[in-house]
Amino acid sequence: MSQTSAPAPVDQKAGTPLSHGLKQRHLSMIALGGVIGAGLFVGSGAGIAAAGPSIVLAYTVSGLLVMLVMRMLGEMSAANPASGSFSVHAERAIGPWAGFTAGWSFWVLLSVAVGLEGIGAAKIVSGWLPGTPEWAWVALFMLVFCGTNLAAVKNFGEFEFWFAALKVGAITLFLILGGLAILGLLPGTDAPGTANLTGDGGFLPNGSEGLVIGLLASVFAYGGLETVTIAAAESEHPVQGVAKAVRTAMWRIALFYIGSMAVIVTLVPWNDPDVANPDKGPYVTALDHLDIPGAGIVMQVVVLVALLSAMNANIYGASRMAYSLVARGQGPKAIGKISGGVPRIAVLVSSVFGFLCVLLSYWRPDDIFPWLLNMIGAVILVVWLFVAVSQLVLRRRIERGSPEKLVVRMWLYPVLTWVAIAGMVGIFALMLRQPDTRDQLLATGVMTLVLAVTGFALQKSRGKAQAAATAPERTAD
Repeated sequence: MSQTSAPAPVDQKAGTPLSHGLKQRHLSMIALGGVIGAGLFVGSGAGIAAAGPSIVLAYTVSGLLVMLVMRMLGEMSAANPASGSFSVHAERAIGPWAGFTAGWSFWVLLSVAVGLEGIGAAKIVSGWLPGTPEWAWVALFMLVFCGTNLAAVKNFGEFEFWFAALKVGAITLFLILGGLAILGLLPGTDAPGTANLTGDGGFLPNGSEGLVIGLLASVFAYGGLETVTIAAAESEHPVQGVAKAVRTAMWRIALFYIGSMAVIVTLVPWNDPDVANPDKGPYVTALDHLDIPGAGIVMQVVVLVALLSAMNANIYGASRMAYSLVARGQGPKAIGKISGGVPRIAVLVSSVFGFLCVLLSYWRPDDIFPWLLNMIGAVILVVWLFVAVSQLVLRRRIERGSPEKLVVRMWLYPVLTWVAIAGMVGIFALMLRQPDTRDQLLATGVMTLVLAVTGFALQKSRGKAQAAATAPERTAD
């Protein structure tokens, strides 16, 4: 296969391209960094507390869904690398309103997530340095990663490469130590057998309701994988890069997520209060259970790195999504300005919005901030639904027009695409059954509806403007 790079994505208004500063090693590690995030290290504790040992089943089911979504997204992104990723695909498949809705929904999600990750990282550092204000640490982290993203894209790639390398090394060591402990081969430990898997209520201690909560928690822990298809547009060889990154993401999901959940619930009783404690989390608890000196502190450092890595990646993803939307006439023109191959205004706007969310967590912790969190609660599922519908439409077009672009192919198309859609609809139905997730689903639904109506209105307005512009030509004819 030829290694000729695809043209750089260009802002149609300014005519200035994004740079191609990311290498294959950057893309591979960005894919890894998306898989290993704070949702795994910290958020999984709540899922374990609800589902018990069946959290392994929950992560397996949701992991299969994520594999299908990433395969679909990989197929479309390899055929048409774009900084707007699924937003561009939705626009081409369904219409401009769909691209507008998917793109701005994801931008809000990433920008809010930047603030949440900053808060989480600040809590860790403040715990090490009591008396220091959390907001000051968040501001420092924001400045650092905003600066990183304002510079050349290769700087973002280098940060993510080393962040991801540390996370991969840490979780690999965790799996090795956990595996040795389970087999009774770790000095000073006895093999736990199946006591923690079948005791304290059995494999399903809280019944199907607990499994449902664990399933919902696991679905949202997988968010972040989409960034690799956004970054691929700025790599040296976009088509080959995204194809390789998506293919190798499959076994990583099984190994890192499902494998580590299996290790934790085998080693530690699922109802250990430290498992769901956000100040410790399941990984630190498992290492403490093995009595490895200093392991808990080391894992705290790894969690901090995971949070900072996510901040870095989400500022990047939000800025590129905003740039792509503006380039397609679906946002304020000023945000899309490119300087030095970087959409710097988009970086600044995304960072400021994220920091505003942090301030709201202090100013309005009881009303506006919870509402904001609920609003982004199910956005990732909305995005996945757009991905699946877009793939159904675009696959047929590509097969008819340019079948050679199908470097990555969805398995058993269209059967597994429909299976994925059914799975997403099923998760929406499960969310309606739980009071907390029902509020998230309704708030996300309102935001999605508002964006869809706005996008459709813009689409109709642009259509009328184009028709008016061509009217004099038709009259002259």
